[in-house]
Amino acid sequence: MPPHGSPRRASRVGPRRRFAVRERILSLDPERDHQEIVRLSGMVEFPWDSTRALEFALFRTFASPRISGLLARTGEFRERPQRRYDDTDLLIAEFVEHGYDSPRGRRAIARMNALHGRYRIRNVDYLYVLSTFTFEPQRWIARFGWRPPTEHERESAFLFWREVGARMGIEDLPTDRASFEHFNREYEVEHFRYARSNEIVGRATRDLFLGWLLPAPLWPLGARGVHAMMDAALLDAFGFPHPTAVERRLVEATMRTRAKALARMPPRRRPVWHTRQRHRSYPRGYTIDRLGPPPPGVGNA
Repeated sequence: MPPHGSPRRASRVGPRRRFAVRERILSLDPERDHQEIVRLSGMVEFPWDSTRALEFALFRTFASPRISGLLARTGEFRERPQRRYDDTDLLIAEFVEHGYDSPRGRRAIARMNALHGRYRIRNVDYLYVLSTFTFEPQRWIARFGWRPPTEHERESAFLFWREVGARMGIEDLPTDRASFEHFNREYEVEHFRYARSNEIVGRATRDLFLGWLLPAPLWPLGARGVHAMMDAALLDAFGFPHPTAVERRLVEATMRTRAKALARMPPRRRPVWHTRQRHRSYPRGYTIDRLGPPPPGVGNA
């Protein structure tokens, strides 16, 4: 395995045994091979779950009024939610799939830094967003995945996002996973509270997700299912109604049934590449340097 700055390409899985990918992950060293482990977990083992979990991780950050307030002022997530979702998805996919020190990964992080550099964002808020990307996918997989995440996967996620944070210029990066997770929990206790900006950005994003799956008349029903996946603090911060106990049990049972079915299937042999898929906002392809909103005062690209 090459050094962690030079990841090898995600490849096919050999033996058609259900736990072949997990065995391969456990044979690697998280310190040296965390990029390969993150790709195997997210692109081969849990591609659908990882995508949904990162969506919820981003969604969770909107429960902080400082973060949602900035997004609400730009109007981007309210007026062009699909475009802004695709931009975020593709920028992250570039450095996850190709490596944070690959040419494409470096360009994606540089583009992300340039977009963030237009605004005054507190370091603690950067750290919180980084922590959601570190921990929410592992929490989702522990809750809904066809198998629990391994310690290798948990540690690799922490090391991967810490390296990304360093390349973003984030200060006071954690030295260990436990302290970073403690920070994540404490930030939410301190900063999650209702604000109109939370609701505006949260509703626009939630309805974007619903629009992919359901016709508009069914959105109220679909929203109840989305709310059933959220904890009380998150619901209150958005001003969303709490689901009933029956609704929560139904959603949990549906996701458990899916997980049990997946556990009986053969392992995926090919990785899922987001950067090679067609995206709603970019049906003819995209360039990294044009992802994200234009500078203030310039028409939307």
